[in-house]
Amino acid sequence: MAQPHWKSHNVRANGVDDLTLLQGSKFNEAGIVENLKKRYDADNIFTYIGPVLISVNPFKQLPYFTQKEIDLYQGAASFENPPHIYALADTMYRNLTIDNESQSVIISGESGAGKTVAAKFVMNYISNISGGGSNIQKVKEVIIRSNPLLEAFGNAKTLRNNNSSRFGKYFQISFEGGTPVGGRIQEFLLEKSRVVRPGPGERNFHIFYQLIKGETSPDQRQSLGLSNFQPEDFEYLACSGEYDAEDMNDQLEYKETLEAMRTIGMKEGEIEEVLAVVSAILHMGNINFDENDREVAHIKDTRHLEFPAYLLDLEQKLLTHKMESKWGKTSEIIHQEHSRVKAYATRDSLVKAIYEKLFIYLIRKVNEAIPNHTQLSLGVLDIYGFEIFPKNGFEQFCINFINEKLQQAFIELTLKAEQEEYNMEGIQWTPIKFFNNIDVCNLIEGKNPPGIISICDDVTKQVGNKESGVAETLVGKLRAGVTHNRHYIEQGAARFKISHYAGEVAYDADGFVEKNRDTVFTDLLEMCKSSSNGFIQELFAGLDLKKKQPTAGSKIRSQGNKLIDELMKTTPHYIRTIKPNETKRPHDWNEKKVSHQVKYLGLMENVRVRRAGFAYRRVFNKFLQRYSILTIETFREWRYGTGRDDPRRAIQFIMQSVNMDPQEWQCGQTKVFIKSPESLFLLEEIRERKYNVHARAIQKAWKKYAARRKTNTEAIEAAQLLAGRKQRNRNSISRQFVGDYLGLDHDDQADISKLYGRKERVIFATQVMKYNRKFQSATRDLIITEKNLYIISRRHVEDKRNPNMPPILEPYVEDQIDMITDLQGVTLSPFQDGFILIRIASRDKPIMLDVTLKTEMCWAINKTLRNKANKNLHINFEDKWLVKVEPKGYLQTKGWKKVADRQVFFNQEHCPKVVHVHKEPKKYTMRVSVQQGEPANSMPQPKGASAGNNNRPQQAHWQQQHQSGGASGLHVQPIMNQAYAQQQIPLTVQQPRAQQWNTPGRIPQVPSHGINANQRTQKEHSANYKTNQSNHQSNFRLPAFPKEQGTGTGGRKLSARDGNAPQPRRDATIKDRHNQPNHMQQLNEAMMFLQQFGVLNYSVKVFFPMSFFNPSMEGDSLFFFFF
Repeated sequence: MAQPHWKSHNVRANGVDDLTLLQGSKFNEAGIVENLKKRYDADNIFTYIGPVLISVNPFKQLPYFTQKEIDLYQGAASFENPPHIYALADTMYRNLTIDNESQSVIISGESGAGKTVAAKFVMNYISNISGGGSNIQKVKEVIIRSNPLLEAFGNAKTLRNNNSSRFGKYFQISFEGGTPVGGRIQEFLLEKSRVVRPGPGERNFHIFYQLIKGETSPDQRQSLGLSNFQPEDFEYLACSGEYDAEDMNDQLEYKETLEAMRTIGMKEGEIEEVLAVVSAILHMGNINFDENDREVAHIKDTRHLEFPAYLLDLEQKLLTHKMESKWGKTSEIIHQEHSRVKAYATRDSLVKAIYEKLFIYLIRKVNEAIPNHTQLSLGVLDIYGFEIFPKNGFEQFCINFINEKLQQAFIELTLKAEQEEYNMEGIQWTPIKFFNNIDVCNLIEGKNPPGIISICDDVTKQVGNKESGVAETLVGKLRAGVTHNRHYIEQGAARFKISHYAGEVAYDADGFVEKNRDTVFTDLLEMCKSSSNGFIQELFAGLDLKKKQPTAGSKIRSQGNKLIDELMKTTPHYIRTIKPNETKRPHDWNEKKVSHQVKYLGLMENVRVRRAGFAYRRVFNKFLQRYSILTIETFREWRYGTGRDDPRRAIQFIMQSVNMDPQEWQCGQTKVFIKSPESLFLLEEIRERKYNVHARAIQKAWKKYAARRKTNTEAIEAAQLLAGRKQRNRNSISRQFVGDYLGLDHDDQADISKLYGRKERVIFATQVMKYNRKFQSATRDLIITEKNLYIISRRHVEDKRNPNMPPILEPYVEDQIDMITDLQGVTLSPFQDGFILIRIASRDKPIMLDVTLKTEMCWAINKTLRNKANKNLHINFEDKWLVKVEPKGYLQTKGWKKVADRQVFFNQEHCPKVVHVHKEPKKYTMRVSVQQGEPANSMPQPKGASAGNNNRPQQAHWQQQHQSGGASGLHVQPIMNQAYAQQQIPLTVQQPRAQQWNTPGRIPQVPSHGINANQRTQKEHSANYKTNQSNHQSNFRLPAFPKEQGTGTGGRKLSARDGNAPQPRRDATIKDRHNQPNHMQQLNEAMMFLQQFGVLNYSVKVFFPMSFFNPSMEGDSLFFFFF
């Protein structure tokens, strides 16, 4: 297996991650191709050009699309990890949730370059990270599971791609609050001509082969007329001579297609109707015609009409009649006889209309399965790419026109917009010339003067049903109308050439007019609408026969413009896909082919504009909102609407404070521009360090409170199990529960961890004493998981690697008890000792343990039983135990079946130790003397709650202070406790003496944290307050900090992100951590920073109770604020 791509750092071997970093002689198209090849050979298929992602099709499965990579790229800045499609998808999602702006990704490239797979990766990533409840999961399931259905009916094998999308799909996922709540699919450019005539060496749509090969039910095959039929028995499939596709399993994918139909809510009856229509189309292809001496067509064998008529519920006579003639528009029926060619065209036009209506029906069913879309959405455009074949017809003309429109949008939104922005802002830079394809778009879609589509529509009206000389008429009209456009070149009487952005393409005009007409005789449509089959009626229900139907060219022009309008409403992102070869084999590199794609995708122009321009730009207000905290002077003093409201002065002061090269940044009219990413990283690094101090203080204080609250809850639950029935040890009443006292997550305990299932979460683990039949005790490890209770012992085994060494101790499972089915209950004494008798349903012999942490153990077992089996732990309290044993050793060899039971007596009396054990093995008796403990009804004292009335004046002071409105600071609103529902408790800080940030020539230092809090009065908020927080679980999700020296937590930093600016590396350490002020002091300063920003671009909510800010305030009232 290849080394994971994020561990590859050899630039010389694997190329640069971003093509804008190419240097010297490598900065040309040949250098771009060479860099892409280096990365392709190393299985690094992704490369950046600034925000644009380049993806090279590897033609194999790669190892870096797992959950590990999803976790790696989630929330990370694009520069933190190597290029990946997950990085682009994460940027889209964060921009959508933070900036509240719709996003879209435009995936472009030629057929077979990997566009559909890239779209799947984007959709899967967004689905994985967006969270949500059961309703949200339903939306995600429909979005993901609808792909097999749409691919079955819309994809086909072509010469370039075994799973080529033969339709355009724009999938929009609607969001509210960062979670998907709905969506919709827009389809366009379905290649319906493939239904009746796929190209040589290609296949028809996948669904036809899936149905024939995958349907195994004899009854179903008979009802569909498929018994003893193979793909080669149908004319619509046999005409291409291709029946299989490499790496595709039609039988398995047929099952996935059926499951996808059920997922979107289709009933079994609807699914059968869909399959019946598919089968009817296949049988209609076998209807053949002949003609008589008068060139009048007739059907050769009317038996081929039987199944189409049966499946579509049409009368054979009517179908035969409609296939042979056409009705007029008047009330008088005119029998217009068709020639053999016209009869075939009539048959095929009806088949294409039925398939198109069926495809639209399936799209509608997918849209109905998810709620209506909202204004905020994330769109993924997957459309088949630019096509240049030896013979190019009307289909290639339409496809290339849509790609031309997308290229125009790319130019408008990236290259041209970037240069126009520099000119408008007055930024000094070197303009770059680029190819603007607006003239090509006007050549095709123009109306005044008319373009090719308009002229084709005029010719379609003029020639009527004429069958010969149509192509020459069209080219003649084009000669008179568009020859003034330099991108049009005439080639012969029936051919013309267009200079597209991707290169020159020669089109054969033969068939243009016929395919542009795209009409079905009205009487055939009336026949379908009058079918006795309700499903067929539904397919054609929305068709208005009185309204003139638009031509195919007009439809495509309107669809293309509508699509561009949709994309312009979003913030677009781009994935440019490249196909490295025509063999579809991994590590096969066709340099000439790749060079051509690099040229027509405009990668060189994109790199040149990016290198000549600025990597980052931001409006003044947004920039200062993000970076004014770098110096305390700009943060405290700069404000709009005050005497110090010149943003350029503030920005200049910030740049001087970090010693940024003046050549690296410029101020425009409304924005600041930063040239290189390295300069931006400098700002981000300093900002991250500043914020980490405050984020760590907030997180530390919250964890302290959450651990305290969790301790109180667990201790009370555990005490209620034993309340009134067992005396308590005073040291354990209010003890915090840790759970794992063996440290099983440590590497030293790996030999124990492998004894229980990897997926079994450990609830409780500790060391216990186990007593045998002779009352001899031995140390054991007790582990309680969500499924089982394990007792781990150790034995001496020889070291096979080093036989001369002494034996080693190896752990093994001595006892394993199924918590749900085999655990009968436990028995305890009524005193404060730790003896526990575990009763097992499958055997009479119980297990006797001495557990120091017996309260937590009972609580852990009871919690597991409640969660997994909805039952409580059965606990007996007895001062006399009767313990059954089994015969062993000598007695067992003599055939003894029963031995004397052991007895354990518990007495409460004064003794030197808390628990004193006296064994009488010969009498099969053990006596346990226990000192008197705390009363059996003792309950834990909640930590953090204040007793007495000493703190009441302080609470009243807080209330009075707020009500007077005299305090300043962050105001937070209680949302649970009604007693404080109308109060806002301020956190105030002592303001330091203001410094002049605009002193000429003065370069400030990063400020130290010298702010003193004036609300720190309670001992509970002391930095020395210690509590174990490593195992607590909270209902509130907070990101954890990365492990660093001096900290004990791991995970991702809590840092502010705006979704656009890159972030510094996460392994940056903070110096002089031990010199930072205490956590409440930092918390107050952090609150002041948050207040200064208003609502910051954090993506988490943090909830605080009243007692967190002032321990004298009791209860569970919660404050909240947003990051």
